[in-house]
Amino acid sequence: MAQDASPQVVGSLPPDAMGIVGRRREVVEAKRLLSDTRLLMLTGVGGVGKTRLAIRVAAEVRRAFPDGVWLVELAALQDGDLLARNVAAALGLRDRSVRSSAETLVDFLQGKRLLLVLDNCEHLLEACAPLVEKLLGGAGGLRILATSREPLRAREEVVMALAPLSVPDRVEQVTPRTVAQYESVMLFMERARAVRPEFVISSENSSMLARLCRQLEGIPLALELAAVRLRALSLEQIVDRLDNRFRFLTQGYRSALPRHQTLKATVDWSYDLCSSAEQTLWARLSVFPAGFDLDAAEQVCSGDGIAHEDVLGLVTSLLEKSILIREDDDKIARYRLLETLNHYGQERLDESGAQTAYRRRHRDYYRQLAERANLNWFSQRQGDWFAMMRQELPNLRAALAFSLADTDRTEASLDIATKLYGYWVFNGAHSEARHWLDQALRKNKRSSPARFEALAVDATFALMQGEIDVALPMMNECREQIAHSDDGRSQALLKLLLGRASFLTGDLPRAIGELTEARDWYRENQKKLADNGSVNEAFFASFYLATSAAFLGCDGSADLAAECLKMAESADAPGEISMGRWVVGIDCWRAGDIEQAGALFKDSLHIDYVIGYRYSPVWSFEALAWAASAQKQYERSACLLGVADALRRSLGLSLEKFRPYALAHETCERQLRSALRHEKYATAFRFGAGLDFDEAIAYALDPDSPVQTQAEPPDPSTPSVLTRRELEVAQLVAEGMSNKEIAARLVVAQRTAEGHVENILVKLGFNSRVQIAAWILEHRNASR
Repeated sequence: MAQDASPQVVGSLPPDAMGIVGRRREVVEAKRLLSDTRLLMLTGVGGVGKTRLAIRVAAEVRRAFPDGVWLVELAALQDGDLLARNVAAALGLRDRSVRSSAETLVDFLQGKRLLLVLDNCEHLLEACAPLVEKLLGGAGGLRILATSREPLRAREEVVMALAPLSVPDRVEQVTPRTVAQYESVMLFMERARAVRPEFVISSENSSMLARLCRQLEGIPLALELAAVRLRALSLEQIVDRLDNRFRFLTQGYRSALPRHQTLKATVDWSYDLCSSAEQTLWARLSVFPAGFDLDAAEQVCSGDGIAHEDVLGLVTSLLEKSILIREDDDKIARYRLLETLNHYGQERLDESGAQTAYRRRHRDYYRQLAERANLNWFSQRQGDWFAMMRQELPNLRAALAFSLADTDRTEASLDIATKLYGYWVFNGAHSEARHWLDQALRKNKRSSPARFEALAVDATFALMQGEIDVALPMMNECREQIAHSDDGRSQALLKLLLGRASFLTGDLPRAIGELTEARDWYRENQKKLADNGSVNEAFFASFYLATSAAFLGCDGSADLAAECLKMAESADAPGEISMGRWVVGIDCWRAGDIEQAGALFKDSLHIDYVIGYRYSPVWSFEALAWAASAQKQYERSACLLGVADALRRSLGLSLEKFRPYALAHETCERQLRSALRHEKYATAFRFGAGLDFDEAIAYALDPDSPVQTQAEPPDPSTPSVLTRRELEVAQLVAEGMSNKEIAARLVVAQRTAEGHVENILVKLGFNSRVQIAAWILEHRNASR
């Protein structure tokens, strides 16, 4: 044989091969995949930690490879023709034959059980794919673990995409304990202590740490470069400078590859590996601040050198190169650029001089989407539209912000903010709606139909918050604008607003008069409503008329409530069906049919929970409390009042500004305080106020749920890392329940149950449900 190897060496992993922060789940998954395939490719964006994961996995499995685990670093190799020779050299193989290096490699590997780690293949894909196939075909005991920003597309290849490290959620309460469990924070802290050994997580810096990790999106390279900056700057100063991250994160470790010494160099490397069309699409896609679907990409980014039909292929290529990330969705695939790559794309788009043009295209696309949502809101697809608008909110906000800044087309901001009315209502986002509408109205002061619509919607949200003093000037301007108009629909809309205002002040006779006029016009002009998305106005005129009549105790209130519900059911619009059942329930409650009222309030609450409606449940919980009190379920009623109070606070609502509801609440509270001792009432109220939304829903929908007014003492043997709800889910997992069964038991969405299980696995450092069950059993035994 014209070859020899160094027999004393059985591998070439670095001394710190086991050194990695986090990634427990990924290590386990990669080992599992590697046991079932001969070629495993780890892909991911530059700097995400592919190399470290590959080396860690290789170190953990090396006992299974008696002929060694060998690392072949390819980053510095630029000539694909030298690839086989480079692999041979990494194996310690000195080739003196005249045959090709690939053939020599096959001969050497035959009969051996060996793992080859090919690191950084992305710039040598054309050479790597055939070499890998040749080696695997000729050496049955060979396995290959490779890293690249895109797959090889070789036979037998299994691809595992590596996501960034976990980061703290924006809505999670930040404490030193909660923030420390995230992998991104763990990595930053490890690197930070190498620079400043005294640096620790504290109550003063935990929020800033969470913000830093979110802004850097858990990308290990970015986190490490930021940690180096602690030599000269405080944590707050680092976070303040992250908006200019490519210039700021430029000082790394001298031992790192040149392209890993700065964040910009890493992204430049990825950009240079893209074709011209891929680079152009990358830049254009940066106008999306968050996720987007293929239709949006095609509509916004095609043209000027990129054909509409070519966008799918280019998106696929950017996915394979780990520039784009696919986000899971039940119905439509969505994609996004990591914020770091988005910033880079924005710089490229700005350099091309095309940023304004593509931001306008982005704005126009989402303006049309908002219009479609508005036209189709009062329908059976309402829940789908709500889910879509919630998903697209970052894009809609970007469209609104750009419209306000676009001096040529500021009126678009009026249109978008107005057409999002249904979304704002469902999500309880009244303050945000007013924020955008107020800005749009300040930018567009000229009287116009668009301004009238925006004033009416802005006044509606002020009324929904009980802010009559804010709504009245807008309603007066609406009146002035249509004073000499014969537009019946505008007159009816104004009457609807005035009726709602009268209802809030408790002037029910006046409210009934104004709302009757509005209801009558809408009833007589139904055919005109569908064309401009005004059908929901007719429903609200009917709803508030029925509600006013029910609270006043008018004859015929039951018929008005039934008419309201029928209108909603005929359109099969779930949100309005919920409201219709609620108002029928109010009429039943007033008439003394408490059992039927309670059933209707629960129906309403269940519908709202399923579709994600956040405003309406406030009043369903409140009404359920009134019904429970009437049935002498006093502790339950007090608990439900606590739930309603907490929800109102979360939405910024003051009960006193809703006089009919406030009066009913005061009557109920007097009954409860009379029937219960003050301490017992207060304890039940606090218990309800302390429930999270899922727990409150489960409690309200189960009439047999006892009120545990005395909190159970914490189990000293159970670590406090899990929340109360997570501990409950862990116990159900230990009972052998599936996520679907857990969701049914707790009356939550299956996705919610899945999220709880995932959080438990992360917090406890486990990889399977079996480990959770064993953990629960262990602590149960310890407490006996």
